[in-house]
Amino acid sequence: MPREFSRADRVADQIQRELAQLIQREVKDPRLGMINISEVRVTRDFGYADIYITLLSTEELDENSEEVQTSLEVLQRASGFLRGHLGKSMRLRVVPQLRFRFDRLAGQSRHMESLIRKAVASDERRNDGDDPEDGGEA
Repeated sequence: MPREFSRADRVADQIQRELAQLIQREVKDPRLGMINISEVRVTRDFGYADIYITLLSTEELDENSEEVQTSLEVLQRASGFLRGHLGKSMRLRVVPQLRFRFDRLAGQSRHMESLIRKAVASDERRNDGDDPEDGGEA
């Protein structure tokens, strides 16, 4: 029997979809870069919603970088506006307080991916230097 999702999980999924659209269409602050909402976690009493975001940028960012802090500040200042729109569109009796967090997992996964690529390239260089008579297999 498949696992049933709790109401908090369903509300979190809906908040994620609605916020993605609201931020893209309604938040006009130029300091806010391209962001991705990677996850939303709602407490069981629907008092708080932790929204985990990543910034779509070409450089490695950590949560202490100026770009991340500026984006989090802009989103936190817009949280009342976003919360009001969420309440209207989702028709919730209790709309959770929005707390924006930087998702460190995206940066860590990019770092791991670069380490794996380096290891694979190193192995390929090492295998290219093998004796061609043994078929290049170790």
